[in-house]
Amino acid sequence: MRVRAALIATAFFATSPLLAQTPSTGAPPKPPAHQPGVPAQSPGAPAETAKATPAAPAVPVEKIDPAKEAAIRHLMDLMQTSKMGDSLSAYVTNQVRQVLSQAMPADRVTKLMDGFSQKLASAAPPSAVTDAAVPIYARAFSMEDIQAITQFYESPLGQRVLKALPEVTRESEELGVQMEQKGAMNILQEMSSDYPELKQMLKPQGGDSDEAPVPEHAPAPAAPNK
Repeated sequence: MRVRAALIATAFFATSPLLAQTPSTGAPPKPPAHQPGVPAQSPGAPAETAKATPAAPAVPVEKIDPAKEAAIRHLMDLMQTSKMGDSLSAYVTNQVRQVLSQAMPADRVTKLMDGFSQKLASAAPPSAVTDAAVPIYARAFSMEDIQAITQFYESPLGQRVLKALPEVTRESEELGVQMEQKGAMNILQEMSSDYPELKQMLKPQGGDSDEAPVPEHAPAPAAPNK
């Protein structure tokens, strides 16, 4: 039924922000045609036109103390977040493959995905994810914070946390989706007395059970266990 399908789709996108932001075309983003801070010119445009346009302020390159950067990268290796780029790339590729498989023959999908994977690796290399995350860690944590977090994750308890947390997170998300779906369906059924049009929309079709099914989708990529 339409409402149930909509609820499932909503829960799916809520727990998969990466997929929700992935362009449906699967095409990797194109780099800008001009350098940052330099106004773009159309072919044949006079030089005076470009000079009249105020240039955007250049974004300063964030400098990080080399010792702190090394400590951050060590922590990311320890937490396996340095491999997140590989997980994200595999996740996006898999989602694109699933979408294309519904609209194209298998042999065409295979050929297209071979080229897509190569272009994606060039346009958005996994290592770039780690490089982009380093400044985020640097802004959020002091050197003392990084050292303390590293010490924790190097401890026996920290190692157990690293191994257990992905499964704990996955199970928690799945349970939360089921609870939200069931609650939403119950509320809509109660409101159907005031909104008769809901009754037809909530009516099961094709032998569906009263309970909202659990959406079958790949969870958002998480850092692999050690």
